[in-house]
Formats: sequence, structure tokens, C-alpha cells
Amino acid sequence: MTYIPDAKEHMLVLRETATMTEAVSGVDDETLVSILDGVGSFAQSGWGDLNAIADTVGARIEGSEVTMPPGLPDAYAKYVSAGWGTLPLAEGFGGQGLPFSLAMAVQEVLGTSNFALTSCTTLTAGAIEAILHHGSDAQKAVYLPRLGTGEWTGTMNLTEPQAGTDVGALKTTATPLEDGTWSIRGTKIFISFADHDLTDNIVHLVLARTPGAPAGTKGISLFLAPKFRADDDGEFTVRNGMNVVSIEHKAGFHASPTCVVAFGESEPCIGELIGKENEGMRAMFTMMNSARIGVGHQGVQLGEAATQKAVAYAQERIQGRRNGQPVPIIEFPDVRRMLLRMKSLTQGSRALLFYAAGCLDRAAAGDEKAAQRLELMTPLAKAYGSEVGVEIASLGMQVHGGMGYIEETGAAQYWKDARIAPIYEGTTGIQAADLVGRKLAMEDGAAFAALISDTRASAKHPELKRLIDLCEDVADRYATASADDRLAGSYSFLMMVSVAVSGWLLERQLEAVTTDDFGKSKAVVVRFYLEHLVPEAAGLWASATAGSELLYELAAEAF
Repeated sequence: MTYIPDAKEHMLVLRETATMTEAVSGVDDETLVSILDGVGSFAQSGWGDLNAIADTVGARIEGSEVTMPPGLPDAYAKYVSAGWGTLPLAEGFGGQGLPFSLAMAVQEVLGTSNFALTSCTTLTAGAIEAILHHGSDAQKAVYLPRLGTGEWTGTMNLTEPQAGTDVGALKTTATPLEDGTWSIRGTKIFISFADHDLTDNIVHLVLARTPGAPAGTKGISLFLAPKFRADDDGEFTVRNGMNVVSIEHKAGFHASPTCVVAFGESEPCIGELIGKENEGMRAMFTMMNSARIGVGHQGVQLGEAATQKAVAYAQERIQGRRNGQPVPIIEFPDVRRMLLRMKSLTQGSRALLFYAAGCLDRAAAGDEKAAQRLELMTPLAKAYGSEVGVEIASLGMQVHGGMGYIEETGAAQYWKDARIAPIYEGTTGIQAADLVGRKLAMEDGAAFAALISDTRASAKHPELKRLIDLCEDVADRYATASADDRLAGSYSFLMMVSVAVSGWLLERQLEAVTTDDFGKSKAVVVRFYLEHLVPEAAGLWASATAGSELLYELAAEAF
């Protein structure tokens, strides 16, 4: 199956959901269509053909060097040459200065076509954000132009064997040197694209602890350590002291090398401080929040790919009879149920992600209300997008029947790739805890109250109105609930709010479509979302308000 980009859908979410208006972005419809058509053609001209080999061959390590599957380095070089990575980068650093929302639409087309290869660019985008907001002028001048084009790629080095979610437990150290640089020493795990042969250099952003730093997260600093550092002439030719010890053998996502990295073990690893000492978490969260939106969007990418593949199979697979005649399986109610669920989950989560992207664009332009809304939307976007991506991919396998479980059909690859998304860059549980622990309390609850007010003001479907009321009720109860009771219901509450916002956004989209084939399809998908998925989410109220008592009825050893 060849992925077919849907420019009309992306035009709709950009203009109506991300509210990327021409007046704000400076991008007219003609330019927007040209960009979307251009990236669609690029994705269909060989980028997507490598998706299967990315899974079957995967990244491999020889010594401490990682090589990508055949064809991927050439494809990536064409991506760099075409300039797709430069869209959101400021013009002063060689970029095009276009909205993040538009860059995300381009990212979706590429990621739906070839997920693993495109994921490398997501990490680079996060590194750009961290350097742009916290780096020195010299660091910006040297690194941003190369990262922006994709000539170099970026990584985030946070996790250690003893320090996953508990970041404050990290042990990697950074010792000051006389020339103002730092000697970094330690081991990081689960580092995506820590090494590869797509580019000549890789820029590692590394969390480490300086001498005498406070304990916990307050004593963490962020450092920039490229694979090759500059020589006396300013050319990046000196191999820095970081080595890939191994790459993980994973259930899926095989063309994304997940590495164990040793810094400063056999030779010095020299890094530069980003921002101020002991303020590394602040800088890292700039990168992480961008990455979390990107990971939620990965669920949309895989959801779209799985949906298109399932629809194509259901239209072609002749099996059984209806009214006495052999028919393709798409004629059967349960198959149609699954396909409509896949389409509605994909479009609902896409709406949520592009709404978050629009908030990011407006926040970057100085809109304080948009910045608050972005803070609230980030855990929803990351968790909901990644969770439904897994569900959609699983349904896609189910539509294929027994063939879905056979590797050669390719349906299982989407599920295997999608399964990491609810785990990395902060698990769904972490996102839910963030929502009930920090985001509900923003502005003494005013930020969440504003979201409820906005959705309620224009919601039309009675089931959607009911769900919005239930979300407000849970939030009110959490205001006086214990921390354990809030956390016990946090996952269910997060899903309730995510579905409510997605349903609200889908209703808004309907106001902008006509009665052509695209509009008719959108109307059916939105109706399915409102009549099937919204009532399901309302049913989570009992779990969201049940409290934690039952969860602790059993002693730990009794499980």
C-alpha cells in the first residue's frame, strides 16, 4: 500500500484548528498548498519505500559505530537537500521562519510515510528549541544553522540505569576545565539516534551534575557535547570522547537506534554549558515539551498509516457473502465499525495535536494566554495521541485478520512501532500525574476553568456537553481530594478531558467544510466520534472519582 497524503485534511487543521491564519503566519493558501503538495510528492518518491526495510533490517552496530538500513542515508540526504527541516527555524539562522504548525504538517506526511527515519528529525527539533531558548549567541550561531537544515542531528541524553523518571538521581558529572569547557563523564541509556551514519556530526545535549551541585533536580546542568568537536581552525574534526556501548534489541521501531552511551570513558568528552549552572532542568523541559508534542503526533502518523492500510485491505479482501453475493469485508458492520473508529480516533487526536501546535505558535509570538493553554494541552497531546496510536494500529491488525499477524503484510509494524510512544518522553502515567498535580492548579485553577468555558461555549452535541460537565465535576472534586485519590483517577480523567477537547475541535471543523466528498466523510467521522467515543469517555467518570482506597486493599506482596 502506498500512503496518500490528504492535503485537504491538513489545510483544515492548519486553518481552523491550529488557527494558522494568513494574517498571523504570512502564509497564503497558494503557498500552503504548494508546501503540502511538495512534501506529499517527496514522501511518495522513495521516502516511504524504505519503511519495510527500516523494520526488517534495522539499525546495526559494529564496534561503536551504528549503521542505518540500506537506502536510509541517501533518503535522509535528499531530505536535507530539499530543505524540509528549515521550515520553522528563524531566518537569522538560515531557516524560513514558518509556523511550527506548518512544520508539524510536513512532519506528519513524512512520518506517516516512513516513521523511524522521520523520528530522527523530531529529536533534532527538540535540540534546536533548547539551544534557541537557552544557548549562548555563539552556540546559536554555530549549531542552529546546521541543526536546522538537518546537516547535523540532535539528541537528548537524560536517562541513566538508576535514573529514569527520577531524573534527580542521575550520576553523570561535568568537571570545569581552564578554558571554560567541561569534562563530561558518565553513562546514559535509552538514547535515540545517539549514533548513525545519516550525518557527519551529532549534537548531544547531556544532563550532568557539576562539583558541589545541590542534590536532586536542583543540581542538574545541561551541556552540549558534539560527536566531533572543533579543531583549532574551527572545523569539527576532533572525535569527542563518547562511545556507543550497545544498541537495544526492541520489539519494534528497529531503524531508530536506541543506544547505551559512555561519555568520557576511554578519552575526554568535552562539552559546553547551555544556560546557567544548575538550571539544566529548565532548559531540558524546553526540549522535552517540544518532544512530547512530537511524540503525541507520532501516534497520529502511525494511526493514519494503519488506517489507510486497513481501509485498502478491507476494500480488496473478498470474504463471505452479503445478500447472497461475494463481497469485500468492508461490507460487514463490524469491519466498518473498526474502520470508522480508526478514522475518528486519528482525526480526533490530530485535531488535539494541531490545536497544541497552534498554542505553541501563538505563545512564541508573545500571547500569554496561549502559553498557559499550551502548558495545559501538552500532557493531553502527548498521552492521548500516543495511546490512541496504539489502539488504531491494533485495530488495523484486527481488520487484516490472521494476515495482520503475519510480518510480510506490514500491518504489525505499525503496532510495534507505536507501542513505544506511550512510554518514552514521559509515560502516560507521568502525563496524567502532571495534569492533576500541576496543570489543574495553574493560576489557582483558572487555566483549566478557561478551557472548560471555551469548550462549553460552542459545544453542540448533547453527549459532548455532558462530558464537559463531567470533566468539570471531576476537577472540582480533585480540588479537595488527597494526592493519592487524584493520582488513582488521573489516567481516566486525562482521557475524559482529551476526548472532550478533541470532540469540541472536531465540531468546530465541521463548520468550515462544504458538502463535497471530503465534507461528507468528515461529517460521518465526527458524528461517530461524538456518538460513540464521547459517551465511552463519559463512562470513565466512575474510575476518575473512585479514589485510591481499593488500589491499596492488597499488600504489595499479595499481588
